Amino acid sequence: MFPPLSPELLLAGYAQGIFPMAESRENPELHWFEPQLRGVIPLDNFHISRSLARVIRRGTFTIRTDTAFRAVVEGCADRPETWINGPLFALYDQLHAAGFAHSLEVWQGDTLVGGIFGVTLGGAFFGESMFSRATNASKVALAYTVDRLRQAGFVLFDTQYLTPHLASLGGIEIPRAAYRAQLAQALQQRADFTAPPVPDAQSILQRMTQTS
Repeated sequence: MFPPLSPELLLAGYAQGIFPMAESRENPELHWFEPQLRGVIPLDNFHISRSLARVIRRGTFTIRTDTAFRAVVEGCADRPETWINGPLFALYDQLHAAGFAHSLEVWQGDTLVGGIFGVTLGGAFFGESMFSRATNASKVALAYTVDRLRQAGFVLFDTQYLTPHLASLGGIEIPRAAYRAQLAQALQQRADFTAPPVPDAQSILQRMTQTS
């Protein structure tokens, strides 16, 4: 049996390009992963479709950061099968308390309907998971996260794996060696996820249009 994973060891793993996952929520053991092909979202290549732009412009959702971190992690784990187990819940809580893990939340009134959470090191954002309980909530969360990372000085948005959903929004796969090179550069950067204010719809759409 391996000793419990500490927040410090977890961060050291991220800095080396590996990340932990559990086989299931019931299994207490964690395993390290380093895919041959790594999912990333190039921060200058995020695509906002016309329909997503209309959703953002409509103002259906309110965006907040770090006001419901644990609830976002719970939302991401609220599915029939999940790799987030008890030890990971505890580790993410500790990283959040130490300023290394953050959430971007999508609210509809007083109801949390979507969000994304991740771990930060230098200029790298390791996106762990996202969830949605309302149409377009996950797309809106991703758009606002990309904009925040750009404004905060991040240069790497790691999604670990690439899903069709992420691919439709500009996500790509890169070889392990290319990822390690990008990670090494990102770790030399300084960035602050909490620094930028939440933008209004016009500001985020204007910035995305200029760079996409």
